[in-house]
Amino acid sequence: MEQQTTFRGRFAPTPSGKMHIGNALTALLGWLQMRSLNGIYVLRIEDIDVQRSRQELATQIMRDLEWLGLDWDEGPGSGGPSRPYHQAARLSLYEREIEKLKESEALYPCYCSRADIAAAARAPHGIASEGLRYPGTCRDLTEEEAALRELRKTPSLRMKVPQASISFIDGISGEQNCQLSDGGDFVVRRADGIISYQLAVVVDDALMGITHVLRGSDLLDSTPRQLLLYQALGYQPPQFAHTPLMVDAEGRRLAKRSRGLSISFLRGQGVMPQHIVGWLAWTAGLIDRMEPVTPAELIPRFDLSKVPSSPIRMTEALTSQLFKY
Repeated sequence: MEQQTTFRGRFAPTPSGKMHIGNALTALLGWLQMRSLNGIYVLRIEDIDVQRSRQELATQIMRDLEWLGLDWDEGPGSGGPSRPYHQAARLSLYEREIEKLKESEALYPCYCSRADIAAAARAPHGIASEGLRYPGTCRDLTEEEAALRELRKTPSLRMKVPQASISFIDGISGEQNCQLSDGGDFVVRRADGIISYQLAVVVDDALMGITHVLRGSDLLDSTPRQLLLYQALGYQPPQFAHTPLMVDAEGRRLAKRSRGLSISFLRGQGVMPQHIVGWLAWTAGLIDRMEPVTPAELIPRFDLSKVPSSPIRMTEALTSQLFKY
C-alpha cells in the first residue's frame, strides 16, 4: 500500500501577464521542495480579480510550466480533491469564511474612499509597506453613523488588527518579528465585492491542506496579516519561505507586463528549457556552474539553505548568459 504523504506545496500564479523568469524560479523551487519531500505539488490559478485576469494567460502559464518540465499533481487539467483550482470559482468558500469572521466580530464595515485614505496618509499615520496605512477611521463608528454612511456608499470589510506582535521563521530569510498594527486594518472584501488577496490565499491554502508556502519575497510583508487570519479562522498555518526577487539593473522588480523576460519569449528565441532550468538553478545557488539540467535532475541537489535572500540583479552580463549555451 502506497504511503500517504502529508506534505503539500503549491504554485499560485495570477494570469494578468506572461510568466517571466522570476515567476519560473519560484515555480521551480516550489516544485523541487515538494519532489524532494515526496509531496504533492498543487497548481492554483489566482484569477479572483476578473478585471485583470485572462484565461488565455492562464493557459500560457500552464503551457510554460509543462515546457520547463514542471508538472503538477493537482490543479487545472489534473483535478484533485480540493477542486476547483481557479479562485474565480471559489467565491462561496470565501463568503463562508467571511461569515465566520463576522460572527466573531473580527470585521467592520469601512466607508472610506481611496481619496479619504490618501488624505489621511499625509497625516502622521505614515505609509505601510503594502500600501497606504489605514488610520482606522471607520473602526469605532456607531450603528447610527454606519447606517448614514451606507446610504451614500457601499462599504468594504476590514479586519480588526490588534496591537500585538507576531513572530515566524521564514525558510529563507530566517526569523521575522513584526508589529501587526504597523500595516493597519486591512480589507478582506472590497466595496465592489471582490475578495482580497489576503483572505483568498489563506482560505485556499487552508482548505487545500497546504503545508509549505514558497513564494516571492515581495509577499513577505503579507505573512503577518495572513497568520492573523489563520488564527482568527482556526486553521493551522503552513511553513513559509520567500524566494529572492529578480530585479533589473536599476533594482526594479521584473514585471509581468513590462521589463520581465518571459518564458514564451525565451522559447521563441530558441532557448531550450533545460538551459533555462540550469540558469535558474545556478542563480539560486543550487549548482556551482551553469549547465543544462532538467528539474528532475535537480531534486537530489535541492537545498533551501543555499537560496539567497537578497534580490538577484539581472545585469546585462547575467541576462546574456541565457543565450550563450
